[in-house]
Amino acid sequence: MTRTIPGFDYHRVPVADEVALNVAVAGSGSPIVLLHGFPQTHLMWRHVAADLAADHTAIVVDLRGYGDSDKPAAARTDTYSKRRMAADIVAAAAAFGHDRFALAGHDRGALVAFRAGLDHPGAVSHLACLDVLPTLDMWDVLHGVTAAVGFHLYLMAQPPGLPEQMISAGADAFFAFFLDQWTKDPAAIPPPVRAAYLDACRDAVPSIVADYRASATIDVDHDGADRAAGARLTMPVTVLQQDWGAALGYEAAALWSAWAPDLDHRTVDAGHFMAEEDPETVAAALRELVRR
Repeated sequence: MTRTIPGFDYHRVPVADEVALNVAVAGSGSPIVLLHGFPQTHLMWRHVAADLAADHTAIVVDLRGYGDSDKPAAARTDTYSKRRMAADIVAAAAAFGHDRFALAGHDRGALVAFRAGLDHPGAVSHLACLDVLPTLDMWDVLHGVTAAVGFHLYLMAQPPGLPEQMISAGADAFFAFFLDQWTKDPAAIPPPVRAAYLDACRDAVPSIVADYRASATIDVDHDGADRAAGARLTMPVTVLQQDWGAALGYEAAALWSAWAPDLDHRTVDAGHFMAEEDPETVAAALRELVRR
């Protein structure tokens, strides 16, 4: 089954007590770290990473709890907080000698990248977030029947037990639903890659649920404290999104501007999995970002 990106060297990188991440590296030059979304693994960056590796050091990571990275039990409320997951990424980059790097994340990975930008501004030189809103804004814009699009957020926010049981009972159907519904071009996720995603998610239900549960609990606390303190992202930020605002009734650029004074916000005509559906546009946007 397809689980690796051709031409990339793979490493297991210890980043915390009893946690090591699966990290793929290729190329040379200024480093760009790439974080995947749900329900995917680092493979979602296969096209963009290969493109960037021509003139950058591309570092592609399976997040804690996903893919071939370790999946610690959620013994603490912060085991899957974005703060802890962001610290993983800073440690992983440092293991390759990069104390400062550009960081791009999609979906769940974008929330980790957002937190890394707030917590580690000295490490993150440039930040890109793909098709997501910051956690507080995400919860604020979901209301009424339009919130049905985020039903999984509410399911996985429930206390431990029932969500894990329900998802495990039909894991392939659950995760495949999002791959089908959120993709404009199904051919962008060919059968071997789709199978790799489903295999990885099937083996990671408890940790995936714990990641989402954190976004309804401790991540809200962390982001709320930063909002109250007036914290901002100090680095150049690029946001690529579908036009979710038109469907859900909000202005995405305005929400992002409150966090990111140096913002380039773009609406992309692609499905949610834009790094696979339109990798040329994504790679070009990342190159433009690191030149800012």
